[in-house]
Amino acid sequence: MKRTGSNRMEEQALSEFCRQGNNTARKELYDRYADRLFGLCLRYVSDRDTAYDIFQDGFLKIYQSFDKFVWRGEGSLRAWLERVMINEALQYLRRNKNIRESDIPIEEISDVYAIPDAEKVERIPEKVLMKFIAELPEGYRTVFNLFAVEGKSHRQIAQILGINEKSSASQFYRAKVTLAKRINEWMKTNG
Repeated sequence: MKRTGSNRMEEQALSEFCRQGNNTARKELYDRYADRLFGLCLRYVSDRDTAYDIFQDGFLKIYQSFDKFVWRGEGSLRAWLERVMINEALQYLRRNKNIRESDIPIEEISDVYAIPDAEKVERIPEKVLMKFIAELPEGYRTVFNLFAVEGKSHRQIAQILGINEKSSASQFYRAKVTLAKRINEWMKTNG
C-alpha cells in the first residue's frame, strides 16, 4: 500500500483499496473521515442517537458503493464521502417527513431582525454558533445547511426535499431570523 510520510495512504490509493474491499483501507478511511462525517450528520439531525444511526447507515452505503466512486483529483474522495452522508441524512428527513411544507410567503413573515455585526459574530466561538444551528427546527436547519453551507439554490433545495421553492426560501428566512435573534441575545450577555 502506498503511504505518505505520515504513514497514511494517499487519497487515491485509499479509495482504490477500499474499492477492492481491503479492510485495512476501510479502517483507515473510517479513522480519517469519521469525525467530519458524523459532524455533517449532526448538522442535519440534532439528536445524537439519530445522527449516529444515519452516520452508521451512511458508512455502510459508502462501503457498498465504492464501485460508483470516480477519482477526480485530490479532495474528490472527501467530497464524495460527504455527498453520500448528506444524502443519507436527507433521505432520513424525507422518510420521516421532518421537512414540512410552508406556504407562507416571505412577504407575510412579520419577524424583523437586526443583522448582527459581522466583526462581533466572528468573535463568537464556533461551538456556540454550531449549537445555535443545531437548535433550529429540522426544516429550518436542513434548508439553512443546504443553502448557506452547501451552496444550493432554493430551486435545487425544493427538488431535493420535495417541497415548494417558496417554502425553501421561507424556511431559510426563518432560520436567519432565529439565528440573528440568538446571536444578538448571546452578544448582549457575552460581549
